[in-house]
Amino acid sequence: MSFIPYDPFRHFDTIRRDFDRFFSTDFPALFSRFNEHMSMPRIDMHETDHEYIVSCDLPGLEKKEDVNIDVNNNVLTISGTIERNKDIKEEQLHRRERFFGRFQRSITLPANASAENIKASYKNGVLEIHIPKTVSQHKKRVDIEFH
Repeated sequence: MSFIPYDPFRHFDTIRRDFDRFFSTDFPALFSRFNEHMSMPRIDMHETDHEYIVSCDLPGLEKKEDVNIDVNNNVLTISGTIERNKDIKEEQLHRRERFFGRFQRSITLPANASAENIKASYKNGVLEIHIPKTVSQHKKRVDIEFH
């Protein structure tokens, strides 16, 4: 007779460990190639009184020509390419987990975000984009005519 309480989620931990092992040790090349084609950088966005600030993790950028920032129809798109050391031969490589290749991420901006005067900076692997808010139109009360 077992004195260990039944845990219905115990099997999920086993399945997760099996998947992790499968992609990291059994087929690492499959995982890295999948990652090359499907990269979407992580983004945080918050607002202040006068602007929206978008922070995007992009470690490994070497020059500003490697990244593009576009705003079209109130959609912010960040895209580009991250290059890694090409001097390393495939047979000398033991593990490849860091991302390289093309990336793209698009997010819809709030209605009061202005596409004018956007500023961006890159420091310590983080791209930070400052998007000003439009001057808010004061709400106007509409008078109703009753007949």
